[in-house]
Amino acid sequence: MRVSLEQAIAELKKGEVVAIPTETVYGLAADATNDAALKKIFAIKQRPVDHPLIVHIGDISQVTDWVTVFPEVAVRLAKAFWPGPFTLVLPAKSHVSRVVRGDEPTVALRVPSHPLALALLKQSGLSVAAPSANLFTQLSPTTAQHVEAGLGEAMPVLDGGACNVGIESTIVSVAANGQWQLLRPGMISEEDIAKIANVKLANVTASDEAAGDVDIDASQVTPKVPGQHALHYSPRTPLRLFNDRVTLNQACETFAEAHVTCVAMLIGKGDVPSCTAITLPDQPYKVAEQLYSTLHSLDAMKVDCLLVELPPHTPEWAAVFDRLSRAGHQ
Repeated sequence: MRVSLEQAIAELKKGEVVAIPTETVYGLAADATNDAALKKIFAIKQRPVDHPLIVHIGDISQVTDWVTVFPEVAVRLAKAFWPGPFTLVLPAKSHVSRVVRGDEPTVALRVPSHPLALALLKQSGLSVAAPSANLFTQLSPTTAQHVEAGLGEAMPVLDGGACNVGIESTIVSVAANGQWQLLRPGMISEEDIAKIANVKLANVTASDEAAGDVDIDASQVTPKVPGQHALHYSPRTPLRLFNDRVTLNQACETFAEAHVTCVAMLIGKGDVPSCTAITLPDQPYKVAEQLYSTLHSLDAMKVDCLLVELPPHTPEWAAVFDRLSRAGHQ
């Protein structure tokens, strides 16, 4: 159900949930200070309640409303990358909802760059939590049509067209001492972040902490954030990943001989398989922009299997590689 900006604001102020556009993906938005509204997000998405939500704010001046400390490193990052597809995780003030924090001591904040999302935030005076507007672990939506297909036509959707970044934001945590960690790759790269931060990356992973392999203080513990689930961003159709085109093409022939139907997503030029295939340009930003839309299109073909060519495992492809690896997790 498409709604106007004014209708979307009215629904949010009533404690309802509305799907809104951002430059990354469509988000399932609710007033970030209203616990009852926040709980509706978890119910609609069928999302575990211990998964934190990202709070979308109107500008950098609002950060101190949510956090106990805004280290200089975080200030530099925010000034460099906001508005944009970049999320900061910082120590939360005590009044910040435990629902939005997922019981973590931190809160995730972002200033989106989509003009309609910014208009909603500024005209409403609200800050909104807005995880991707889809069922938990499924493909993220990058159009209003994707939202309706996944959550039903009764879901109020503010239609802002197709998302131009196409995958979820980069997430970085910054501790009170200025140490930072990359928690989720996105189209703002680790190299981009390091240039602005000018502070050594805290090389601590969640697995290191769990195994007790490192001696760290509480300020450097890796916070739980969205997008860390092993299986995520997945189409309904089973998905197989391939490191090279030759192996993918061979698999296509094998499936055909076994009367298993398949379609393929390819990256860049090369020999094409005998099955139907969509080829994306060999450019990280172009693939990111078209990734979910392409997977939605392939999923709608109702075949037995999707065959997907992975990009190189290099820094410029890190975000796309991450999303596809999770989408195809067995």
